[in-house]
Amino acid sequence: MDATTFHDFCATTIDGERQDLSAYRGLLVLVVNTATQCTFTPQFEGLQSLQDRFAEHGFTVLGFPSDQFHQDPGSDQDTKDACTSAYDITFPLMAKIDVNGSGAHPLWQWLREQKAGVMGGRIAWNFTKFLISPEGRVLRRWAPPVPPARIARRIETELDLH
Repeated sequence: MDATTFHDFCATTIDGERQDLSAYRGLLVLVVNTATQCTFTPQFEGLQSLQDRFAEHGFTVLGFPSDQFHQDPGSDQDTKDACTSAYDITFPLMAKIDVNGSGAHPLWQWLREQKAGVMGGRIAWNFTKFLISPEGRVLRRWAPPVPPARIARRIETELDLH
């Protein structure tokens, strides 16, 4: 893997546009693999709350929908519609990706290498969260059950808001 930071990758937005992740240089980013029909789907509310609370301070959530665990069926448009109608999501969403296996998005291969977690690098489930520094380094990984509200203090610390 040639990439050395988060900013070296690109992704496709949920609307089908190429997005260089270098556009997020200088921002604290919470990268999350999401799904619309998962036990943890209500975490969208908490993720949007973090977005609302910290966006003006140099923070964004970045959602990467995945149907790899069979909990986000349908098209990217179906996912976008579900996220905006049920949860009023305003943070950026990317096109659906795989997070594990040989077909995993290169960003997610890199994230797993940077912070392996308890499953030896695999993404265990939807709503695994990675905090990325403004310089593009992985600061921390949280397991799916960790609610976004529990991440707020770390975000405040990284943004020097206390």
